[in-house]
Amino acid sequence: MPYNELIQLYFERSNALQAYWTLYVAVVGGLLAFSSMRRHPSPLTTLIVSVLFCVYAYESVDAITTVSVQRHATLALIKQVEPATVPAVAPVRQLLEPTLTPASASASQRTHLIGDVLTLLAIWAMEFARRRRAAMRSAGSVPA
Repeated sequence: MPYNELIQLYFERSNALQAYWTLYVAVVGGLLAFSSMRRHPSPLTTLIVSVLFCVYAYESVDAITTVSVQRHATLALIKQVEPATVPAVAPVRQLLEPTLTPASASASQRTHLIGDVLTLLAIWAMEFARRRRAAMRSAGSVPA
């Protein structure tokens, strides 16, 4: 595969990875917005949302890991291209390759896991806050 096609493939995989992370952030934001807008406590709804989020997070981390591994494989292929066979590659390689520093798959997984745990904690914290407010309202200490 020619050097320029490998570079293209690398950036296509980078764009795919960015799209997965963007989708992840949008889903987390939507879940947190949904949870913050609910006024009445409902542990069942919170449990269902939590389970569905865990299923989504599992699939999301798999997709992100796969694309991350593909980026590393593409980078390895890029570094294997011999500049002697393609003279125009040498100056591009000197300038471009030092900037190709993808995060490891394990770093992406850790970041995802931290986001997942924090999201679940926030969803449940909002549920417990709703329960606490409902209990206070029923006791008459907080106006409805």
